[in-house]
Amino acid sequence: MKNKLLLIGLLLSACVGARELSWKWWPTGLQDSVPAGQDTLRWTMGIHAVASSGKYAPFWLISNTNGDVSSSPYSGNLTAGIYKEAVHDARWWDYDFGVQLTGRAEYPKTGTGYFNQLYAHVRLFIFDITAGIKPMIYETQDSLLSMGSLIFSGNSHPLPHITVGIDRYVAFPGLFGYLEIKGGLTHAWLPDNVYVRDAFVHHKFAALRVGGRLPVNISYEFHHAAQWGGYSPVYGDLGNDWTAYTNAFLARAGGSMYNDKANAQGNHVGSQQLMLTGKGKGWEVSAYWQNVFEDNFAFIGNGQNIADGLWGICMKQTRWPFIQGVTYEFLNTTDQSGPWHDRDGLCYAGNDGYYQNHVYQNGWNYFYRSMGTPFITSPLYNEDGTVHTLNSRVRVHHIGVRGDIYGFRYRIKASYARSYGNDVTSREVLSDNTALLLEVNKHVEQAWGLDFGFRLAADFGSQWGNQIGGMITIRKNGLICNW
Repeated sequence: MKNKLLLIGLLLSACVGARELSWKWWPTGLQDSVPAGQDTLRWTMGIHAVASSGKYAPFWLISNTNGDVSSSPYSGNLTAGIYKEAVHDARWWDYDFGVQLTGRAEYPKTGTGYFNQLYAHVRLFIFDITAGIKPMIYETQDSLLSMGSLIFSGNSHPLPHITVGIDRYVAFPGLFGYLEIKGGLTHAWLPDNVYVRDAFVHHKFAALRVGGRLPVNISYEFHHAAQWGGYSPVYGDLGNDWTAYTNAFLARAGGSMYNDKANAQGNHVGSQQLMLTGKGKGWEVSAYWQNVFEDNFAFIGNGQNIADGLWGICMKQTRWPFIQGVTYEFLNTTDQSGPWHDRDGLCYAGNDGYYQNHVYQNGWNYFYRSMGTPFITSPLYNEDGTVHTLNSRVRVHHIGVRGDIYGFRYRIKASYARSYGNDVTSREVLSDNTALLLEVNKHVEQAWGLDFGFRLAADFGSQWGNQIGGMITIRKNGLICNW
């Protein structure tokens, strides 16, 4: 009997010891002490030149570049900056910052200069604070190959903003890492003054992921954004106080105009994403569904505009360098909750008009570029000089491939888009376009450690005509100091 009790005691001790070694009730990834790492302050300089045959540079030269490539057929950028990266992932605090100034020459337009980055970020425990001009790209798929998310895709210039929250997934306390969460709150400014002057953007997001170390994970992500405040050339003061912010935050009716009192104060857009991920040693496959809504919230898979959204599948692997990632996506925005907003005295809440708004006529755009998917056509293409979105109904098939062939890092994108304009009652195809991109980058240590890049892109179809263009990039990075 004593031997049996001793054996049971040894087994229990072994189980408890194994649990202490491999199971943590709150695996934050942070440690009490970490090996000393080097913080480095670095500089970067670069130049790129674009030449193309059409009225505009090809679609995939311009799109999802954080507004850093001009739409003009001939342009060039000279950039210079300094930056410090966050390198202590396991430490209880860390920080990073970046400054990048760009000067641009264009033909036939005039030149300009701007900050594409001017920010500071601090992580305290699991919480993040970011302030300044930095890209806001919220997507969990392969951002190098995706066509871009439906809220913030990196298509426009970065907004000046302040964000407080949890930027990356962290384990929920007490569940041993099998439930992870993230989320944040952003206040941003819209200084472009294209139509409404001095407007703001509110954005909040929350996400959870289930699975942890299991080979299959499932995640859900929610985003709500709103343009609010500012001064309209027609309606004047649109509400710039705490009450207006609260109405925008809660998507609540308010303000002084009938439109805001009947619906919600500000121009609102939202998105949700479901993702299923399978992973193994050196590989990962994800399938995801992203929706878009501009009316009342309904859980993804419900609501009036269930036919609209972004569906994709993404594969990434590290065992074989020649093909490191493959992505396929399909986008549909033609339903828009049906053809009628109201008819015969009844409110159907359809005809959503994605990225459009009666009060904020510049819509969900910044410096004439869509902040969401670039396939909802940006106002920079408007031939009539208007500032609103003229084409919000599209169907797109898209594929991307990337890899590394003996140090030559390449990326291929190919997209086919059909555009139907804004009239939800029409089924007529107004235009189509096939957009192609081949990008190759190479670091050449023998050439003073320069990074060389080349992009070749083309458009074929009726949307912008047949055009081809290329971009050459030369960049150099260096060390200023370390500590």
